[in-house]
Amino acid sequence: MIDLDNFKQFNDLYGHVAGDRCLCAVAEALGSQVHRPDDLVARFGGEEFALLLSHTTADGAHKVVERIRTAIFDLGIGHLGNSWTCVTVSIGFSAITPATGDGQSRLIQLADAALYQAKSGGRNRVESISSIEGAQVAAGHSATARNRTVRILGRSDR
Repeated sequence: MIDLDNFKQFNDLYGHVAGDRCLCAVAEALGSQVHRPDDLVARFGGEEFALLLSHTTADGAHKVVERIRTAIFDLGIGHLGNSWTCVTVSIGFSAITPATGDGQSRLIQLADAALYQAKSGGRNRVESISSIEGAQVAAGHSATARNRTVRILGRSDR
């Protein structure tokens, strides 16, 4: 999961037309970093993108997403509403081998929890979580993170 940092402020400062141009530039940069035919980059909604790298280890995925984070930063799109003064992204990822009965939602849930960890850790960074237990441990650091993780994982027991 890839999310543009402080994108609402970008739209507020520069307008929605500039926001659309920024999203297009980011999407193009994302596409330029993915080279295998089975890999997929998609807009997930708003200022969020999803990246699927099938048959990729956690180390391999980390290399790809760190390259993506750097490529977006290197675009140099000015953003005075972001502490980095340019457009940056936070990235959360998970690399799992699905077990019988696992759906794609587990992968999305873990990547989303890692994304939240990247955002709460300072933005313009990459974080990963590989298990439900890891997501719960990461969420244990704050009530907000814990509540978001509970919602993501679809659990009612807090």
